[in-house]
Amino acid sequence: MKTVTQRVQYTTVAINGAIASKIGQGLFVLVGIEDRDTQEDIEWLAKKLVHLRIFDDENGVMNRSVIESGGEIMIVSQFTLQASTKKGNRPSYIRASKPEKAIPMYEAFCKEVALQLGKPVATGTFGADMKIELLNDGPVTILIDSQNRE
Repeated sequence: MKTVTQRVQYTTVAINGAIASKIGQGLFVLVGIEDRDTQEDIEWLAKKLVHLRIFDDENGVMNRSVIESGGEIMIVSQFTLQASTKKGNRPSYIRASKPEKAIPMYEAFCKEVALQLGKPVATGTFGADMKIELLNDGPVTILIDSQNRE
């Protein structure tokens, strides 16, 4: 699983012109799933996200997690994170899981993050054409790949 995680002041997801989901201060997470991802990847990545110390403490040092800062999390599935750009100029998405694998993995990931966070997470709608608005705070953007843990 690959994620792009941004520390945000807010995020909204609109589908067909209507707000479908929104959060205030916290983390906006794009997640890409590939066939070799497992429950172990879900658990590891969820734990990593909720404990990632990228929020300022009282001294202005990034030393607090989203849990410690009382923030929220929004997770949106993003198959293009699995793009391969090695050949030519048209990305290949062959490594991205098909919906029959990706949807249950995405849902399990959202549930695990909510469990670790101790409150519900906001989500996008899998496969929908979403318009996402956010205010990146910092900016702080972190790339994480569960296949590169060591």
